[in-house]
Amino acid sequence: MVEENSDLLYRCPRCGSDRLNRNGFLVSADGFKRQKWVCLNCDCRFTEKPNDYMQNRTIPHRHVCVSILQEKTKNMAPETDAKTVLEESQTKFDAKGKLVEYAFYMVRQGYKAETIRGNDGSLRALLVRGASLFEPETVKDVLAREQRKFENGEKGWSSNRRRNIINAYSLFLKINGLTWEKPKCKTERKNPFVPTGEEINDLVAASPQTVATLLQLLKETALRVGEALRLKWTDIEFEKYIIALNEPEKGSDPRIFNKSDLSPKLMNMLNVLPRINERIFGGKTRDSLKNTFSRVRARLANKLQNPRLLKVHFHTLRHWALTMYQHKVHDIVLTARFAGHRNINNTMKYLHLEQMLFNDVQDDFIVKTAKTPEEAAGLIEVGFQLEDTIDGVHLYRKRK
Repeated sequence: MVEENSDLLYRCPRCGSDRLNRNGFLVSADGFKRQKWVCLNCDCRFTEKPNDYMQNRTIPHRHVCVSILQEKTKNMAPETDAKTVLEESQTKFDAKGKLVEYAFYMVRQGYKAETIRGNDGSLRALLVRGASLFEPETVKDVLAREQRKFENGEKGWSSNRRRNIINAYSLFLKINGLTWEKPKCKTERKNPFVPTGEEINDLVAASPQTVATLLQLLKETALRVGEALRLKWTDIEFEKYIIALNEPEKGSDPRIFNKSDLSPKLMNMLNVLPRINERIFGGKTRDSLKNTFSRVRARLANKLQNPRLLKVHFHTLRHWALTMYQHKVHDIVLTARFAGHRNINNTMKYLHLEQMLFNDVQDDFIVKTAKTPEEAAGLIEVGFQLEDTIDGVHLYRKRK
């Protein structure tokens, strides 16, 4: 992604994304350097224009390069040109300082790490798009522009994204003693995208070792990616096929996964990971794994000509796993426990997804009868459920 101290707000010439990484320099014969970029969204590589690198950079200690001042102020009045440019530069540094204060405030108030990361990213997204954090009207302009783009089918902000940014900016204003009139933002509840099992398997096969293991883990356990990154080697018992989640996110309940949930393939993939520290995924961060996965996903979508793959994210695998689990057990309470939900209303959407995806599938059952308590207990132990009683005979069934 474009670095914080960059004055250039580049976008990918192919897809328009601002999710960029630096990719070295292109050095000309006279020794002049031009920055090279790689897009994390579509893997496109491009280079800065010849004059951009020198004309749009500031040097350390908040001093502005003389050549930049001359270029930016050549059409301004002599008595105001340097002062204007210096004030603009100072405003940028003030905004960055306020972002640091903003993050420290949330830490002191006990906000979760994911909330802090999300709010900070929301404000930086406003800055990238030209808003001033000290002028609410410019923020409203950015929000309105992104809404129009989204409604026109372009790559803009959804209503949920705008709601998160509005809430993050409202907290920023509160901390700095400012107020604003919130713009209206009506969020829409949509069914999450659920890929096929084959599409997930294709992504696992195309990914490098660490990302592939993470994808397989999310697919089989429905963990959130943050929960997966918190797993420790002491949370796994390879001989007994047990994984214990002791550090859940979002107030969820701890969970334990056993042999009925975990495949030998997953346990083998986990076992061969390098043991760098106490965490299973070592020092890998969410962003580094996400960037690697984005590149793999873009290449595979282009290779297989399957644009559906571009809609798959880490959290998408949680939606898939919970939908499949609900289809397996047909019990919303068990699905809620598997997901770690404390409020079963959060699990209801997977009941609806399962009904939509499998409404034409005929379920096959094994039916058994029991006349004595011992026979009934034996059937219940292997997963049968009581369906009816006829003439004193209990009928039990379970899916094949």
